[in-house]
Amino acid sequence: MIQLLFALLLAQVVVVGVLLFNTPLRKLALLGLDRLKRGRGPLVVRTVAATGLVVLGSSLYSMSKIWSRSDRIGAFTPTDQVLLSRHFLEASLMGYSLFLALIIDRLHHYIREWRGLRKSMEAAMKQNRSLEEAKSGKLDEIKARDEKITSLNEEIKQLKLASEERMKENIALICGLLVQWILLKG
Repeated sequence: MIQLLFALLLAQVVVVGVLLFNTPLRKLALLGLDRLKRGRGPLVVRTVAATGLVVLGSSLYSMSKIWSRSDRIGAFTPTDQVLLSRHFLEASLMGYSLFLALIIDRLHHYIREWRGLRKSMEAAMKQNRSLEEAKSGKLDEIKARDEKITSLNEEIKQLKLASEERMKENIALICGLLVQWILLKG
């Protein structure tokens, strides 16, 4: 049992190491964890974790029985010392194994969430760039329109001045014609 727990612990440490560093193995590990969490995978994982908790509880219970027996006797017998150390090792390995399983689950969850956030951020960045480009294109159009508006306003001012001058000339001409007509009549 202890060799199996050491092998399980080593495998979990390797998976945690692979998940922590961005290597080509990370994609493979994420793919494996994704498949493990589909279908009946979660049920199997929960069953194995529950079994691990039961074995951990059994080891802790055995340790407490050995402690209570040594309290009655007054000292540990050599057999009790060996059994206590074995149960302590099993409980420690089982606890570390369950803890690493929780770490692997959370790492997998956060990496998937991080990937989703990164994809949405990249999409937002693309949209922002396209809006900036459109905005800069519209700014050029707006500047051209503003220049055209200012040139047209200047042309309107010139036309107003010209029309006022013509109006004054026409008024002067009409006044001159009136004066001549009055002189001719009178």
